[in-house]
Amino acid sequence: MSTHLVAHAGRRIALAGAAALTATLTLATPAAAHAEVEADKPQALAENATLGFVSEAESASAGFTELRVVLPEGIAPDDVTLDEAPKGWKLKATDDGYTVGGPALKTGVDAEHKIKVRQLPDAKELAFKTVETYSDGEVSRWIELPTGGEEPEQPAPVLTLKAAAPGATPLSPSPTASEMPSPTPTPSATESATTAAGAEPENTAAEEDEGSSAGVIIGGVVVALLVLGGGAWWLAKRRTASSHN
Repeated sequence: MSTHLVAHAGRRIALAGAAALTATLTLATPAAAHAEVEADKPQALAENATLGFVSEAESASAGFTELRVVLPEGIAPDDVTLDEAPKGWKLKATDDGYTVGGPALKTGVDAEHKIKVRQLPDAKELAFKTVETYSDGEVSRWIELPTGGEEPEQPAPVLTLKAAAPGATPLSPSPTASEMPSPTPTPSATESATTAAGAEPENTAAEEDEGSSAGVIIGGVVVALLVLGGGAWWLAKRRTASSHN
């Protein structure tokens, strides 16, 4: 084989090796971090459905401390309860969804949590806009929705639902605290004592009135008796004087 052929074959081998190495590196490169959602019952009007969320870590120096999720139309914050979360993380309802957070996760650890939803709405897709916060203050927003058929750079987690089961109907709204009937207040010991103390003078006054009335009546009787007695004495004296005359 000539030197020219050997050199040509060597170049082909080198190019093939470089292409293979490039392909290997491309496959090994991790995909961009993103947020996802899935459900155990991905069906419209499903009751007590469990939704699992995964926020992939993208910071090289900090861990997650909080996730803020905006609920889609048809799911109220009161319809959501926390099912699973990292240790020490708590769920708090907001006006349009909820936050779940707590002690910072280790750098590079994905944030995973699950919620239980009272009932999924009658829809084909549900978007859960998510805002991620890291311990160093970095914020990542996965809130974009597809427009014009183009895939957004930071898409919001979207859950695709199957059609509702035959006969499935929406549940009545959950009662809020303001709609709950308030119990009839029970008077406290202080109020009862005050009431009793207030009633005592009235009773005493009534008794005094009754005593005064009785005194007036007795006094009247005595006066009447005295008048009658005096009249009788006067008549007797007059008759005695007449008989002497």
